[in-house]
Amino acid sequence: MKRVLITGMSGTGKSAVVEELATRGYRALDLDTQEWSHWVDSDPSDPFTPAAGKDWIWREDRVRALLSEVTEGSLFISGCAENMSRLLPLIDLVILLSAPADTIMQRLERRSIDGYGHAEEQREKVARLIATIEPSLRRIADREIDTTRSVQATADEVLEISGERRG
Repeated sequence: MKRVLITGMSGTGKSAVVEELATRGYRALDLDTQEWSHWVDSDPSDPFTPAAGKDWIWREDRVRALLSEVTEGSLFISGCAENMSRLLPLIDLVILLSAPADTIMQRLERRSIDGYGHAEEQREKVARLIATIEPSLRRIADREIDTTRSVQATADEVLEISGERRG
């Protein structure tokens, strides 16, 4: 089984791409759900956590078990969490989704009122993360995809890069 991590900042399209892959019949999971992630206490002064004094991290035991399964085909997972580096040895391919900051901000602003990034202070935090965290993601990524195209085109490129779809 090939394990593919689709990562990137909020608003780059991770969830939409994974949903598209799942719709096409691939095993694809968004780790940004309560099944795979949870809130933990963090330093309240840390400017990079999603909420003051709280951080949203992967449930390492569950994600490790998922990545350790032996099955046919590829497994696509999406997410970005502070603790994901501990699980990178179990991942075969890392694809970074990116987009220009103004595109990301527009996408976040259009989210529902309870969606992360809808609030201005959350978008400001995302802007700081793009400047500080995205370069780290770029260093661990095997490939990068600009998501200014359609979700379908981005999913096609993910499949091509992963070897699931021949160009």
